[in-house]
Amino acid sequence: MSNLKKLTSKRLFLPIFCMILVMMVNIIFDLASGNFPFSFFTISTRNGVLYGRLIDVLNRGSEIAILAIGMTLVVSASAGTDISVGSVMSLSAAFCCMLLAGFGVSSATQLQMPLIVGVLAGILMGCLCGVFNGALVAYLNVQPMVATLILYSAARAIGLLLCNNLIVYIRDDSFKFFGGFFGPVPTPIVIAVICVAIMSVILKKTALGLYIQSVGINKKASRIAGLNSERIIFLCYVICGLCAGIAGIVNASRISSADSNNIGLSYELDAILSVALGGNSLGGGKFSLIGSIIGAYTIQAITTTLFAIGVSTDQAPVYKAIIVIIIVAIQAPPVSAYLKQRAAKKALAKGVN
Repeated sequence: MSNLKKLTSKRLFLPIFCMILVMMVNIIFDLASGNFPFSFFTISTRNGVLYGRLIDVLNRGSEIAILAIGMTLVVSASAGTDISVGSVMSLSAAFCCMLLAGFGVSSATQLQMPLIVGVLAGILMGCLCGVFNGALVAYLNVQPMVATLILYSAARAIGLLLCNNLIVYIRDDSFKFFGGFFGPVPTPIVIAVICVAIMSVILKKTALGLYIQSVGINKKASRIAGLNSERIIFLCYVICGLCAGIAGIVNASRISSADSNNIGLSYELDAILSVALGGNSLGGGKFSLIGSIIGAYTIQAITTTLFAIGVSTDQAPVYKAIIVIIIVAIQAPPVSAYLKQRAAKKALAKGVN
């Protein structure tokens, strides 16, 4: 019993448990359908590239995983969420494709400027959005949801204006690389791994991770201890914007266009849910980056599973919202206190007996 209690108290217990649960649902569904029970884990090679449902989950979930990096830091430092990340993805993609195709052009077979310039410009646009959000939250003390609501509403519209209210298609094969394949492996997976690895090294090899958690736990005490709380929160929002910009470029490359109405749509919900599934408190403080990444791919596995069992695209967000409610309720202080109180009473009764 004590071993079980230690296991459930681990930070990564919730994301790993959810991942295993989703896998079990897939196994049961395959058995009920008369298919090979472990087809979810089957990976094959076609035309020199990797295929399989597991590869699809890792590939399609890469944008959410990248967003989850920035969202984790924002939640930890400011005890708030950035609900603009989906719209910032759309704006970054639109700005990149507009530069590559030329203003007012709906389709381009040849790039009007070097690919790297357009990509970096799109990522820079994401950083600028992060600067805007960070300035409002850190220096003007605007509530995070209210501050990011501005770009949630405006960024997608700005992207439409940049693209002259058109879907801009980039038909140059070089642009497809970021959403295509790097050898046999889908490029989005490689990009997600690089982003996670770089951020993990920064958080572990520098004091940034400790500073972020300190500010999230107690902003005033951190300031008294000598930390610049405003600058740390500001930096977290800039990183979140950077991640949204990278995710936007990957998404645009995947579909070879900038569809401002659909790129990043509802991705903010998935990013927030990834953080919650990762065992991180939405009230800020301590965080687990690897937990958020596991949560991100779990969300994609849930989406894939919902579609596999016949849930429509319109209904899928409802089930995700229910999952968010359950997780937030479990993490709520009154519920946690109640569960700890019950466990203490059981332990006391067992000791008496």
